[in-house]
Amino acid sequence: MSHINPEREQFKALYDLPLDHPVFMINLLRFREKATYAADAPEAGEPPVSGAEAYKRYGQDAAPYFSGVGGKQFWIGKPEATVIGPKDEPWDLAFIAYYPTGQAFIDMVKNPDYQKATRHRTAATVDSRLIRCKGLTPGVGFEPSE
Repeated sequence: MSHINPEREQFKALYDLPLDHPVFMINLLRFREKATYAADAPEAGEPPVSGAEAYKRYGQDAAPYFSGVGGKQFWIGKPEATVIGPKDEPWDLAFIAYYPTGQAFIDMVKNPDYQKATRHRTAATVDSRLIRCKGLTPGVGFEPSE
């Protein structure tokens, strides 16, 4: 089963978490070989592009709304091997996005102009993970500092 967009219950669960402190969103993405746009999307009649190219379009269109709520790219990388986990979950791109508050993330996602940009993300990805994390202070031996 692939996961591309949040289910309503998953999104609603964000409101049960603190909305007033910084959050880090871990993103894992697997791209389609060819992007699959909805029939009513402006790109539907255009020559096909790769999923990676469609995701690049998403990044460009979403950037003003991401930075507009104070979002920043914290880290990005190209996964090379899964050492622990399902072998059938290879990822094409991994990154961590920072938001100054949980509410900032919600504000971005609820913005109608941002929502228009998500058509590229939906067309680009065959599977993804988006995991909200609370930042902790690093300690010793992979334990957070108290």
